[in-house]
Amino acid sequence: MISILKQHRFFAIVAAIGAIATTVLAQTDPGSVAFSLEREGKLAEAEAAWTALAKQHPSNPEPLAHLGLIESKQEHYVEAIKFYKRAMALNPAMPGLRLNLGIALFKAGEYRETISDLDPLLKEQPDDQRLTILVGMSQYGIGHFGEASPLLQRASERDSQNLTLLLTLAHSCLLSNQFPCVVNAYHRLIALNAESAEADMLIGEALDEMKDRDGAVREFRAAVAANPKEPNVHFGLGYLLWMEGHDAEAAQEFQAEIANDSHHVQAILYLADVKIRMNQMDDARPLLEQIAKSDPNIAMQHLDLGIVYADDGRKQDARLEFETAVKLAPKNVNAHYRLARLYRSMGMTAEAKTEFDNASGLNKAEDDRLLKIMSTIPGGRDTSGTAKPEPRD
Repeated sequence: MISILKQHRFFAIVAAIGAIATTVLAQTDPGSVAFSLEREGKLAEAEAAWTALAKQHPSNPEPLAHLGLIESKQEHYVEAIKFYKRAMALNPAMPGLRLNLGIALFKAGEYRETISDLDPLLKEQPDDQRLTILVGMSQYGIGHFGEASPLLQRASERDSQNLTLLLTLAHSCLLSNQFPCVVNAYHRLIALNAESAEADMLIGEALDEMKDRDGAVREFRAAVAANPKEPNVHFGLGYLLWMEGHDAEAAQEFQAEIANDSHHVQAILYLADVKIRMNQMDDARPLLEQIAKSDPNIAMQHLDLGIVYADDGRKQDARLEFETAVKLAPKNVNAHYRLARLYRSMGMTAEAKTEFDNASGLNKAEDDRLLKIMSTIPGGRDTSGTAKPEPRD
């Protein structure tokens, strides 16, 4: 669940960081007209003027830097990066240029390059809040939570009222198993808002990570009671109920999340999956086809839509969906197994055998992994025969 909610939270703080402005660049006399046009918001005219100057003065980085700035203002970050890099090649010490390049890289989702570009600046200016957030969130974006946490901690301490930043810090600590940091963040959230749904969700996620599913459900129910409009609160509770096989109640929570956010892809996806588990194929089909239009690269959507099509007798359509699911998630045992059964029903014996073998091999690999883990536990017993199976990925 943490990985699913992390994505939504990351996008939220990235949107907030999107307000970070680029540095105003200096201008020299030859660029005074172009700069005036740019300052007045006449970007097309300014772009033409700076382009002419770039041709007249090919060794001057200033026109290129301003062209990058104009592209950034229009959210054309790929183009902005190209101009900034050309300017950097001419004068990497140009004031404000490296920072503007780093901001464009961050907004373009190039988090590794953002770190490479801005980390030297952060070392020179460790108290700069903007640099701290950009590098910290870039580390978070590439999954380096241990490196992200101290930077987000510094940024959060400087902006103690910023709930989004505090929550991101808390989850970075949670994902890097820094539980004292999680507890500290929880107390700070409560201090800011005694009825904080975010705090309840944070503890719920921590309990889920520690395999205390009952405790996690309890905390998410408290979060729903505190603020039923909190983003992801119904989805989080629904997901926990889905994991426990409480399909009808999970469906209600997913529907409540969609009522709050009609574009919540994960809530729509898991609602469709619950409908399949409840044998309500006609309800699941439009939900899955809706997701396909917004994001065609979700393995679970293709797998579930294949199940619906197979149930309808649309074998060729089901085959396409299962094959896509296998391509997107090659380690998903159920996708291989479903495809194998479909191949067999279509008389494709050789293809069916290959997929059955793939499914069997993946199951054996997982059994070997669990056996290895059990062998490291003193006096451990293999209780896998009584363990509750996890639902389908």
